Amino acid sequence: MAVAGSYRIGLTAVGMAALLMALGTGGSAQQTAAPQAAPPAAAQQPAGAPPAAGQPPAGAQPPAGPPPNPNAAATAADHQNMKDQLGIKTLRPGPSGNESAPNHANYDEALANPYPNLPEVLTSKNGRKVANADAWWKQRRPEIVEEFDREVLGRVPKNVPKVTWRVSRTEQFEVGGRPVVGRELIGAVDNSLYPEITVEIQMTLVTPANAARPVPVMMMFGGRSGMPPAPGTPPAPARGFGPGRGGAPGAPGAAPATPPDPPATEQLIADGWGYASIAPGSIQADNGAGLTKGIIGLVNKGERRRPDDWGSLRAWAWGASRGLDYLETDKTVDAKKVGIEGVSRFGKAALVTMAYDQRFAVVLIGSSGEGGAKLHRRNFGEAVENLTGSGEYHWMAGNFLKYGTEESTFGRKTAGDIPVDAHQLLALCAPRLTFVSYGVPERGDAKWLDQQGSYMAAVAAQPVFRLLGAKTLGVSDDYMKEKMPAVNVGLLDGQLPWRQHDGGHTDGPNWKYFIPWADKFLKHAPSVTSNAK
Repeated sequence: MAVAGSYRIGLTAVGMAALLMALGTGGSAQQTAAPQAAPPAAAQQPAGAPPAAGQPPAGAQPPAGPPPNPNAAATAADHQNMKDQLGIKTLRPGPSGNESAPNHANYDEALANPYPNLPEVLTSKNGRKVANADAWWKQRRPEIVEEFDREVLGRVPKNVPKVTWRVSRTEQFEVGGRPVVGRELIGAVDNSLYPEITVEIQMTLVTPANAARPVPVMMMFGGRSGMPPAPGTPPAPARGFGPGRGGAPGAPGAAPATPPDPPATEQLIADGWGYASIAPGSIQADNGAGLTKGIIGLVNKGERRRPDDWGSLRAWAWGASRGLDYLETDKTVDAKKVGIEGVSRFGKAALVTMAYDQRFAVVLIGSSGEGGAKLHRRNFGEAVENLTGSGEYHWMAGNFLKYGTEESTFGRKTAGDIPVDAHQLLALCAPRLTFVSYGVPERGDAKWLDQQGSYMAAVAAQPVFRLLGAKTLGVSDDYMKEKMPAVNVGLLDGQLPWRQHDGGHTDGPNWKYFIPWADKFLKHAPSVTSNAK
């Protein structure tokens, strides 16, 4: 295939550091917009001269507070429309992450489990126990998928248009001193039935230049910055998270970070892996106003969602699956050994991707919290009512709003009424490699995320992994009794591991454990010897 701009680049140490920082260290992720050029600096004015055109008078103060959110009105209208469709009069407000606020989140374990009985993971709806793998695959698993589709994450429509991939740029450069080949990719979605909306999935793929055979690849949610910028263009924004996105809104700042490990990209290339970076915002916007745009809006021809239509989490997962479609055609990639990774909201998306697309071999779920690996039924930190509010409802199916409802035509519902929970989402990944990662509140991985609630979900998912022949955490199935291991003590012996590192809202410190763990189970011979313990 002919590609544009193919040439070799040597990056200086400073340039490589900037590139890898832009891609991230396997840390937190956020949807990023296209980079904006910085405005030109105002010319210096002589003393006493009138201000230049477009410049404020001398001594003028900028307006106080953040700029208005241009999506706020459209988001509020869409949120209200879904409430109207469902017959909802009043939603309960979600708790605040500010511990001095009157409605602050609960952090008392004695009050954390108002709904201690989780939905049975190995009991079918007809009451029969699932005793073998055949019954899981043919009966129980489809039942769980249907309930997530209908009530929690939404359905991917059957008429989603085809994606056609093209390589827009190929370059040779170095990552951590090792030669690589990078490809910048565009996945154009067929919009012939509704040309008013264009969706082009943005992804990059970077693989070792000297690999003797196809290599495993980790696909990471977060952006297109896995390659040097094209000549004449500014670098992509850093992969990070904005205010309120990583920890609890209003929470105090994190303690200073310890010196980081090499970036995940460096560690992967050194070990003989490749990596891909996919931009969620090129698939679907991260706000309610965008639900009539992106892939969801394209399929709905610009109209609003129905209650069981897919939300952004499911749309991002769909986009990752289309990225895997491309990787299956690339001869440098071992398509049977492709993983998916994300942190925070994109940790949620990585888990959803793994649960629904059984082609993915491994997942690294970073600090995913409520809507991810955390149990919905827990009353600790972020709650279901936060997800049903106007700031986060777009991640979920419209039907999910029912579970934050105080007054409606159908009465009142709570987290205890949700027919499924996070342990079952983890179970949908079984028996494949499913690594659950968190940091510590002292470093910025806030209590808001409820690390213990995710550990409980992993404990409750163990029976399915064992049924399918996988090794698990090595603890009992009593999720109400089991407590998280100490920080930096990993449970890494099986296909369902857990590790809480001593860093912040990132999975960066866990990559040096994740890579050799994945190597062992995927039978991948590393290119260098790892010293990780």
